Amino acid sequence: MPDDQKVKSAIARLLQPRSIAIVGASATPGSLGAGVLANLKRFAFPGDVHLINPNRSEIDGRPCLKSVWDLPDGVDCAVLAVPQAAVLDAVKGCAAKGVGGLVIFGAGFAEAGPAGKALQDELAAIASAAGMAIEGPNCLGFVNYVAHVATTFGAVAPFPAEGKRAVGMVSQSGAMASVMRAALQARGLPVSVYASTGNEALNGLEDFLDFLIDESSTHVVSLVAEQFRDPQRFLELARRAARVGKPIVLMHPGRSAAAKEAAQTHTGAMSGDWDVMRALVEREGALVVETLEELIDVTELFVRFPKPMKGGVAIISDSGAFKGMSLDYCQALGLPLPEPGEAARRVIGALAPDLIQPTNPLDLTAQALVDPHLYRKTLEPFLADEGVGCVVFGGIISSPLIAPRKMQPIIDAARELTFEKPVIFAMLGDEAEIQDDIVTDLRALNVPFYRSPERCMRALAAFWRHHARKPAPERRALAPASPLKSGVLAEHEAKALLAQAGVPMLAGGFATSLAQAQEIADRIGYPVVIKAQAAALAHKSDAGGVILNIADAPALSNAWSQLRANVERAKPGLALDGVLVEKMARRGVELIFGARNDPDWGPVLVVGLGGVIAEALHDVRVLAPDLGEDAIIEELYRLKGAALLKAFRGQPARDVKAAAAIAARLGAFVMAHPEVAEIDVNPVVVFEEGAGAVALDALIVTR
Repeated sequence: MPDDQKVKSAIARLLQPRSIAIVGASATPGSLGAGVLANLKRFAFPGDVHLINPNRSEIDGRPCLKSVWDLPDGVDCAVLAVPQAAVLDAVKGCAAKGVGGLVIFGAGFAEAGPAGKALQDELAAIASAAGMAIEGPNCLGFVNYVAHVATTFGAVAPFPAEGKRAVGMVSQSGAMASVMRAALQARGLPVSVYASTGNEALNGLEDFLDFLIDESSTHVVSLVAEQFRDPQRFLELARRAARVGKPIVLMHPGRSAAAKEAAQTHTGAMSGDWDVMRALVEREGALVVETLEELIDVTELFVRFPKPMKGGVAIISDSGAFKGMSLDYCQALGLPLPEPGEAARRVIGALAPDLIQPTNPLDLTAQALVDPHLYRKTLEPFLADEGVGCVVFGGIISSPLIAPRKMQPIIDAARELTFEKPVIFAMLGDEAEIQDDIVTDLRALNVPFYRSPERCMRALAAFWRHHARKPAPERRALAPASPLKSGVLAEHEAKALLAQAGVPMLAGGFATSLAQAQEIADRIGYPVVIKAQAAALAHKSDAGGVILNIADAPALSNAWSQLRANVERAKPGLALDGVLVEKMARRGVELIFGARNDPDWGPVLVVGLGGVIAEALHDVRVLAPDLGEDAIIEELYRLKGAALLKAFRGQPARDVKAAAAIAARLGAFVMAHPEVAEIDVNPVVVFEEGAGAVALDALIVTR
């Protein structure tokens, strides 16, 4: 059996066991072993349970074995509820007895330092040689609601998942796994399997994700990943999940330097680059969210609404102030609020012509208290509107007396109508009291309930963005490219390579003598710019190695001498390869393009505003390198300074299509050259629409 199939088989035995051993079983309330046994009883686990405690002959009427060496051969899952000092011997015994997989609760391994890491590695080596899987150490175990298994020590209750759309959850943090599970079940959403992977001594998040993609009761996967052990495999799994129609919602702490440091101390592993991760993971069809609230809220939307959201959001409220707030908030989120179509305007406009204006957001005014059926009457025309993909009620609930009056019409509508589009209730009122049965009724009718409209809109914006995103082109095999020489390539070398790849450059040439420089200038026409060329001179301007606006031959002669004197003064003894002579570019909007092969995630593309603005404002977008020109255009228009690319204060709109073509060619180049560590093309000057774009400077660094 191939190694990957052995791993899949071991994980399946672990998560779908027919027999379980509790090593460290105990009758002491609050102990780890007692907690696991209580959960297995609560779940009515149908398989064999073997208890191991050298000091007891029985626990709760069940016989106890003295040691793992007394186990029958072939137990599927062993839960090690023992101190760190006892783990190694238990793992050796389980390996000898053919156990399928281990759950190791104990801490004090890789997260504790080098000695703990060495012990953890020894456990992994033993398990790997025996074909066992490991969840942990330093984890909270797993619960498989479909198979009626709970190997965690915290008290959990059964929750039916069979026959319903359910969530599979994996988190390296046990606390986050528990929070996610509790939050989703509180909303009436079934969980198929949830697992905390802890330190991932042998099997990581990727192995558990692989299981969930194949697991038939899992329809949506929700992940918290503090680090990725195998980024390339994760991308492959995300691609496979998208193909089989299982959305992945991912939260990955680590945007800040402090969060990256915390992840190292928490799990003993390095975090990856967040922006690169997000670009490449979303390229494969997963959705990356930024907060735990978003993770829970967006997961709920995917579970409840399997069909893509087509169209924008219609908001129905009874507050003019909330209407204004919604307009601001949705604009900031990029969530479209389409104006009602003609049919919807006609129906809504006839309801209370002097009071209710047929707009989106729709303000029902205080008339909704007089006639609560207005909620139902305005819902139906919006649901029939082709431009609307979702309807949100933003109702003010200020007392439990008002809640039934405003919400019952929506409950009645949900019972009587078949909603083809998501309908959501997002109340204004925060901690205001509301009857539990009303919320339960809404959720049972597949109407999500939020106590915060902002939280609802944030989740909807992510959900909409996922469905509105243009799918990336199919990955294609690239023709092998000849490897580039290693090290830093001088500008003239980098430009020659990129020009061959289709990146437009200014007219010019490379000169090693003043005579050659003058020949080039005569050919391309003045004014020209000259730039000193050497691999060790990446920042030419800082050394006086760039002279602009050279008007004629005498000025070129003077500039030639001045340039060499400047470089000698700034970098004594530096030998120049020569001088690049180019046509002086006319003005335009400056962008910066870059690309690199990330050592973990692979090739990636960066686009942003050029000059110091990109660095000062971090106005860049990190993209998959093969998005295609149309998708790159969309990303350029998402820059903070995107207004500069449009007609702005008397300036014409810019040739964004030409700029996107340059970025796409850079992406293709970096994919064809895995030896490239970094490409920097800064600036790219974008001229008026139809006039193209051109790269003014370029740097390539290879490994």
